[in-house]
Amino acid sequence: MLLAPSLRAQTATVYGIVLDENQNPISQVNIVVGNRGTNSDINGHYIIEVVSEKKNTLTFSHLGHENVVLEDLILNTNETYEFNPVMKTGVIQVAGVDVSATGTKSIDGITTVSPEIVRKIPGANAGVENILKLLPGVSFNNELSTQYHVRGGNFDENLVYVNGIEVYRPFLIRSAQQEGLSFVNSDMISGLKFSAGGFQSKYGDRLSSVLDITYKTPVKFGLRLDGSLLGASGTLETASENQRFTTITGLRYRNNSLLVNSQQTETNLNPTFVDLQTWLTYRFSKKFHLNFLGTYSINDYENEPLTRQTNFGTLNDPQLLLVFYEGMENNKYNSALGAIKADYFVQDNTKLSFTGSAYHTQEREFSDVIASYELGQVDTDLGSPNLGDAISTRGVGSQLNRARNQLDALIFNFSHRGVHKRNGASLEWGLKYAHEDFRDQLRESEFVDSAGFFIRPSEPDFVNNQPEEPFTADIVPIESARATNFVKTNRFLGFVQYGSHMQWGRSDIYWNLGVRAQHWRLSGDGISTTSQTIWSPRGQFSIKPDWKSDVLFRFAVGSYQQPPFYRELRNRTGEINPNVEAQKSIHYVLGSEYSFNLWEQPFTLIGEAYYKNLYNVNPYTIEDVRIRYAAENNAKAYAYGFDFRLTGAFVPGTQSWVSLGYLQTEENIAGRGYISRPTDQRFKLAVLFQDYVPSIPNLKLYLNLVYNTGVPGGSPNNADPYNFQNRLRDYRRADMGISYIFADEKNNHPKGHWLHIFEEFHVGFEIFNMFNNQNSITNTWVRDVDTRQQFAVPNFLTSRILNLRFGMRF
Repeated sequence: MLLAPSLRAQTATVYGIVLDENQNPISQVNIVVGNRGTNSDINGHYIIEVVSEKKNTLTFSHLGHENVVLEDLILNTNETYEFNPVMKTGVIQVAGVDVSATGTKSIDGITTVSPEIVRKIPGANAGVENILKLLPGVSFNNELSTQYHVRGGNFDENLVYVNGIEVYRPFLIRSAQQEGLSFVNSDMISGLKFSAGGFQSKYGDRLSSVLDITYKTPVKFGLRLDGSLLGASGTLETASENQRFTTITGLRYRNNSLLVNSQQTETNLNPTFVDLQTWLTYRFSKKFHLNFLGTYSINDYENEPLTRQTNFGTLNDPQLLLVFYEGMENNKYNSALGAIKADYFVQDNTKLSFTGSAYHTQEREFSDVIASYELGQVDTDLGSPNLGDAISTRGVGSQLNRARNQLDALIFNFSHRGVHKRNGASLEWGLKYAHEDFRDQLRESEFVDSAGFFIRPSEPDFVNNQPEEPFTADIVPIESARATNFVKTNRFLGFVQYGSHMQWGRSDIYWNLGVRAQHWRLSGDGISTTSQTIWSPRGQFSIKPDWKSDVLFRFAVGSYQQPPFYRELRNRTGEINPNVEAQKSIHYVLGSEYSFNLWEQPFTLIGEAYYKNLYNVNPYTIEDVRIRYAAENNAKAYAYGFDFRLTGAFVPGTQSWVSLGYLQTEENIAGRGYISRPTDQRFKLAVLFQDYVPSIPNLKLYLNLVYNTGVPGGSPNNADPYNFQNRLRDYRRADMGISYIFADEKNNHPKGHWLHIFEEFHVGFEIFNMFNNQNSITNTWVRDVDTRQQFAVPNFLTSRILNLRFGMRF
């Protein structure tokens, strides 16, 4: 039985490199923990096992240097923890490092996730976003997308940082299968922090969330190779002998044909997604470090749809949509990011950083697709030779979609950040200048023909006296967008925050107060120049009472404002409205963490209740994963709910969790009353589970389960959303992976063994959508020519898929 506990002693691993004050490695350092000990090698490297699930104290000693002591280290079974001590002439005491199976207890509401979990858990888009979607407060209804929405926000409301550098996604993407790769390379990360709201002032001006990624700084040579039926990746780590120059570089290739070909639309598909990233560090001295982050991605998407058959409706009134396609899509997104970051350590407690970055993206959407469709009822007679075919046709027509969209965007950032820590207090500040240059050409049109007659748009009205008088007006699309925009924005940003720790009796008090400010100036061809300024004060307060139980309480309140980016300025016809203001919200977050032992294993229960009051809201609709704004601040909204997550060692030696959440978000557009927002996903249940066979501990099982209630199904373009408040079906999905571990930190092999060259080696398989649930992402709206009624035909996602994968590290 997989759930049976292991009877053998459980251990974890601590490793790293010991350095002196000049960042040179120290050999023959004595490392002791309990009754175990080891020494660092000639390059300063060491590795030592510790008892898991219990507090450990590691002591590093060397003749001519003072001891370094790492106290109260708690690690999960089989976990690896990197610690690189610097031995100086004075004693360094590193106390209270809590890296347990329940995660570091967070005083600022930041969730931390082990990188190993990110790399192991299966998913159609495995990686960081795959794990985020298992956290409370994070919702999605599309496994093909790396986008996510947090506590009622949309995809554009999430901040992403890599080593303190803000990163961007392509702007024109409208279909999840075109997305390719996530920006974050999960093989390169060493740390992951996530906040679903109420975050500190040092983070940027967005309404919903922050994802803070840290890429590795290697301590030795390493090579990781991974492959599956969906693609392959390689990661190279290097470090010079004196540890001054380190590099980590990742190359990824992905092909989504396996996933897309499981959908109901048959296609000739040729998608190619390639991504190259590197993080370089050179230590000129212990005080001055220079870093470089470089990325380049090519997303080349070619799709020739052939046919589609979708059965929908009810048992009493089954419907069928049959479509035959001609034409193809040819979309391409190339983007590059280069950033140089200089870190200057004035003193041990003061750090200054200076960063310059440039992001360039060239995006193209070319498509000409003709869809001839038949809408009718389904033959349900079990004795009929035409069982399942369409009868009583209700609509026959065709649809031509044409797009010639091109976008060229260049974004420059120059920033400075500083931090000064003293006596338990921390002062942080930052300044930033950003220049954004967008050159956009939008050419989209949709023609609808029914029974030989083109359907014209509902407005403007036209006179048609056929057949008495010939109708000679131009054939016009039922929907179109045509615009050429050249827009520039200059932004000046800054923040300052102060945090401290104090004692109140025997209770620990943590607090943080800060404020952000931003001024921006918008200009462009054919639009008026505008400028605006915003201020955003924020605060967090935490208390750890002197109770027998290990409990922490948190409260956060603050102003979160999102100045308009280019896409928020462009309305549904492609025109720019320069008077769009920042969307604004006030966050109230009340949370707690309770750590306890259950079944003699550590667990933590994390709970948060929140309320977001939003005003100056810019309404939008979602088409697949493309957001189309109204470009008006004519709405107000709210979001409230609660989240719970129970995390711990359900099976000894593993980390698993259960997430539960409730959300309600509604908006009032132009005073017409409240309706559900497109992200109103009420209930969520998610499970991440890890297990192994006790008699074969190297045989591992990874499982993630998600249940989300359905989001609003949207409305036809240019239709009144107040008349369309139906919902998509509930989203249910289970992904499972099984791997056999041939080699890792716990399974070393002697020289002469064929596995000796591997530090890690595993082979396994994954089953996506294990129960073959039919989930839908959006609706296609088809018109009945007789009644003029429009039917919502669901666009179904992927079915059950088997994927094979392997991974190795040298």
